[in-house]
Amino acid sequence: QVQLVDSGGGLVQAGGSLKLSCAASGRTFSSAAVGWFRQAPGKAREFVARISRSAGSTSYADSVKGRFTISRDYAKNTAYLQMDSLKPEDTAVYYCAAARGGWLLDQVGAYEYWGQGTQVTVSS
Repeated sequence: QVQLVDSGGGLVQAGGSLKLSCAASGRTFSSAAVGWFRQAPGKAREFVARISRSAGSTSYADSVKGRFTISRDYAKNTAYLQMDSLKPEDTAVYYCAAARGGWLLDQVGAYEYWGQGTQVTVSS
């Protein structure tokens, strides 16, 4: 079992930065792939970024590529999403998730465990 707690959201002006954290409990987190998703009001939850079990592979949605960076710290059992050059269209609730499998990691259905979400609001 893995329990995830998201934090780090807030209100920031366009062009600013935020760093989200995803603190995990449970030893299986270190052997799980981790993803970040976001959901804006009235829209479906969408893929943002993911990192493999070994942290050797990362992938990003085109909309955030070059601006967001996903990472993980095994010693702290925590994953991060560094968000730079934020835009108003990045406003959403952000969720981290963990997956025991290693495929289709840009899909919501690939993940068994989810954090509670943290609100990110970018003002223009």
